[in-house]
Amino acid sequence: MGIGIYLKEIGRGKEGARSLTRAQACDLWGQLLDGSVTDLEVGAFCLAMRIKGETPDEMAGFLDATHTRMQRVPASDKPLIVIPSYNGARKLPVLTPLLALLLAREGWPVLVHGTATESRRVFTTEVLANLGLFPSTAVDAIAPGEMAFVPTAVLHAGLQRLLDVRRVVQLRNSAHSLVKLMNPSQGPSVLVTSYTHPEYAESMTATLELVQGNALLLRGTEGEAVADARRTPKMQAFLHGQTVSLHPAQAGSLAALPDLPQTTDADATAQYILQVLSGQAPVPAPIAQQVAHVVQLACAL
Repeated sequence: MGIGIYLKEIGRGKEGARSLTRAQACDLWGQLLDGSVTDLEVGAFCLAMRIKGETPDEMAGFLDATHTRMQRVPASDKPLIVIPSYNGARKLPVLTPLLALLLAREGWPVLVHGTATESRRVFTTEVLANLGLFPSTAVDAIAPGEMAFVPTAVLHAGLQRLLDVRRVVQLRNSAHSLVKLMNPSQGPSVLVTSYTHPEYAESMTATLELVQGNALLLRGTEGEAVADARRTPKMQAFLHGQTVSLHPAQAGSLAALPDLPQTTDADATAQYILQVLSGQAPVPAPIAQQVAHVVQLACAL
């Protein structure tokens, strides 16, 4: 049928655009994922929604369509920890692999999913490769104590295509927000996710409440869902959609800075992670606190 009927509603400009219902958003996003619309319609949608912004109902509808189509990780004996990784490192080392491996060491199955969305950053996959860990080519069960990185394209090729639109139009679209909220697990899980700007914290909170999610939400490190190793950010938990404030943002001056790599280089980051995991370097306090909160949430399921 095409998505023209929906474009007519969302494409009326910042003041005149109308929001879609959850069911309408699910239908629209499903057509985008299935590749049943033209490139022109895809571009029109991405730009229209970029101007309008997604409502929680629309994002919930997008998630509904995604969850019914994507490959999902089979349930394990313990809740799955899900960590999206799409931003990479710009000025600070990307420590998402450290977070994932610390949680796996605590005995939890951990899924990291993502893809490189820019060409000028160091991504989680590069650090993992230097640790001898490589992306999965299929979606398999993850045992407690194990960590797997599954590329977005393996979860759903249509979602990868929507993310790749950014490389053409040079703008983020709804897919970049959705991947930080989606849950590729068939069983109980805890989503560890992040926002970059305060307005995204509000919209992500509303969506997680609406979909009754189990999640830890924090202001990430350059967009990655790992606590800033230098200063503890505010952390907010969701248990079946109910909000619990876990940790306020650290205030005041820092007494000392952790001994982090001085570069974002993947090999240097990997070597630092190995030092932390072996006990040769301490776990940065903010990341240790994040791990504790995630474990607390997972134990509550």
